[in-house]
Amino acid sequence: MCAALFLYLWSHNMEKFSITILGCGSATPSPKHYTSSQVVDIRGKLFMVDCGEGTQIQLRRSRVAFARINHIFISHLHGDHCFGLLGMISTFGLLGRTAPLYIHAPEQLWSILEKELDFYYHDLEYQVEFMGFDPGKTTVVYDDRSLSVTAFPLRHRVPCAGFLFQEKTTADHLDREAADFYGVPQWDYNRIKEGGDFITADGTLIPHSRLTVPAEPGRSYAYCCDTIYNPSMIPVIKGVNLMYHDCTYSIQDAERAQKHFHSTAADAARTALDAGAGQLILGHFSARYPDESVLLNEAQQIFPSTILAKENLTVTI
Repeated sequence: MCAALFLYLWSHNMEKFSITILGCGSATPSPKHYTSSQVVDIRGKLFMVDCGEGTQIQLRRSRVAFARINHIFISHLHGDHCFGLLGMISTFGLLGRTAPLYIHAPEQLWSILEKELDFYYHDLEYQVEFMGFDPGKTTVVYDDRSLSVTAFPLRHRVPCAGFLFQEKTTADHLDREAADFYGVPQWDYNRIKEGGDFITADGTLIPHSRLTVPAEPGRSYAYCCDTIYNPSMIPVIKGVNLMYHDCTYSIQDAERAQKHFHSTAADAARTALDAGAGQLILGHFSARYPDESVLLNEAQQIFPSTILAKENLTVTI
């Protein structure tokens, strides 16, 4: 099989990496949008990011399976990002959950959550595991064989973190045609995919590069909400495939954005451009804009590959 054909077939069988928006409004209640929450699906593992009011309803509407959510990441302690958490914990109990639930959040949340759990849910049949972190530092807060999640500082009125979901690059792919040509035994495939060379029966060294096709780089997603324009995070998210960014205001309301430590659509687009992102999703909309196309147009003038978030939208990387 030639290398080009191998890559084509592999790219059309990539494992799932998608983001489903559950809520993309800002703190002020709106009949149009729910408050912040979304679900990242990576290879069948579901991770929730933020949990505002109404998250459970949106999970039902998006047909996301509650039971498959094992990790919830909270960016900061403003209510529109965490007021739905206690209700989620309750519903998990009502559904008979037995698997642990891991809450990754700023350390300060535990002093609040511990009291609520003790008062309302002292008899839960599953364990709530709190994994606190310092939102002022760049820290790996989750890691497994296929994925890492890094929390990094944003600039908001309270300590606030963004999250980078980074798929790990797999081993190189074996070129079966080349392996057969040089007589590589099947039991030696994994060693070669992991970087090994091969020596033929007559002592000829066949380099790893001649026997394999390089693996595609791991895909990545950055969640950057809430924040003022924050160039200090660019090195962390450089080259990200997809970015969700605070877009609370238009550039006409830049003064208000500065005051409340939020971004304009132009700020979000400039961040995506500086980071070399593949695509930008605008979210965290103020209720003052009945027509959000003004925000989209503003951003697309700087970064054309921009779309608007909306409830129940799923974007696949």
